[in-house]
Amino acid sequence: MDFRKIIADLSAMGLNLYDFALYTPDGIASHRFIPCSNCHNSYSVAKVFIMTALGMLYDDGKLLPEDPVSRYLSLPQNADPRFHSVLIDHALTHRIGFDKGFLDIDTEDPTTYPSEDYLSIVLSRPLAHVPGTHSQYSDAAFYLLSRLIAAVAGEHADVLLNRRLLRPLRFHEAAWSRCPHDHPIGATGLYIGAQDMVKLGALYLEGGVYDGQRLLSREWTQMAIDRQYELHPLAPGNPDSDLTGKWGMYGQLLAFSRKKHFAIALHAHMDIRRDGSKLIEYFSA
Repeated sequence: MDFRKIIADLSAMGLNLYDFALYTPDGIASHRFIPCSNCHNSYSVAKVFIMTALGMLYDDGKLLPEDPVSRYLSLPQNADPRFHSVLIDHALTHRIGFDKGFLDIDTEDPTTYPSEDYLSIVLSRPLAHVPGTHSQYSDAAFYLLSRLIAAVAGEHADVLLNRRLLRPLRFHEAAWSRCPHDHPIGATGLYIGAQDMVKLGALYLEGGVYDGQRLLSREWTQMAIDRQYELHPLAPGNPDSDLTGKWGMYGQLLAFSRKKHFAIALHAHMDIRRDGSKLIEYFSA
């Protein structure tokens, strides 16, 4: 792939792009479209990192997607009885049973939350649907998984990820938004640069291996793709494209193609529905 041509083509699209990175077997190339900081909020791309931490615990034999959340987290007395039926898989696929999204610190004012105990807020939420039967996207699901990781691993999710993912992948500057109890929000608020974000796409592209080092099992990377654990087909209407990945709130993107053997990452501030299709069409061509 001609990196200079890609940058010229992206510049010509007139999108509000900040930074971009491309991974191929030849290595990583990156570019900044405007003067900007070393790292940006990746918004919901953070969920792919939390999902990856769960994959590491799966590889360690410490949990299964089919395990109930209540095996690892104590439910409060006022919890909906159906919470006992919520599986890790349900949280990973936003099928806990909520009636609407909540605990979204990007669109809500956290100072108005009824408690500083965000886990209690999530576990005390009534379930409008039987777990596993209804899809409702909610950042609450991935805050719940962030706390589950801490309960299983004995260390906060970001500490585990720093030790087992970010440092081995030689990340640069990185930081997480945190709750009042000092846990990473998990669903959003991961501040990194595109030149580092793309490495996670490369890890899934290469079946769990990066630069000769295995960090995830091939089994987990394939399971995450097959079950769409935050990695979704990005061009479902194009049978020739296998572009897979995750959007962030304002046009942040992590994606990869096994057919063409590349991964991309970018930060932007744009309308995904209006402008994102241009990017998907370009990288699916």
